[in-house]
Amino acid sequence: MTRIRDQQDQAAFVELFQHFAPRVKGFLMRSGLEAALAEECVQEAMATVWHKAHLFDPSRASVATWVFTIARNKKIDALRRQRRPEPEELTWGPESEPDQADVLVLQEETQHLGAALATLPAKQRELIEKAYFGDLTHSEIAEQTGLPLGTIKSRIRLALERLRHSMKQK
Repeated sequence: MTRIRDQQDQAAFVELFQHFAPRVKGFLMRSGLEAALAEECVQEAMATVWHKAHLFDPSRASVATWVFTIARNKKIDALRRQRRPEPEELTWGPESEPDQADVLVLQEETQHLGAALATLPAKQRELIEKAYFGDLTHSEIAEQTGLPLGTIKSRIRLALERLRHSMKQK
């Protein structure tokens, strides 16, 4: 592992792969994964071992512990991807017209929210618009604006607190 970490030694990686891949696959299959998903997790885990080799610290864990921990994390990620909720059942045909009172309440709340947004400091308002109207993640906003991710999150959190407070006072 140290040759892989320090020298990006491909021959050493082949040896490591040949030693651990079958063992990791067996471990994943014994833990309940189907063979195809176990194989996919092994491939992802071993790719991570190669790309993250610089993070291996023999004083913290053995090579086996490190490899199997990465594989376990890949298994968890794969299971999470599989358990995404199904979309709600779609109804066919025309929807019934909403109640007029509900429409008026929604229009009032929309106007109130617009006014509350207008009172936010420009830096916070811009980030709220990018996050909620532009459908950008915090990381994408950070890349786009050049601001640190922590600053993005703090400004959005403060803006949401102000909006919540403003909407409660309605």
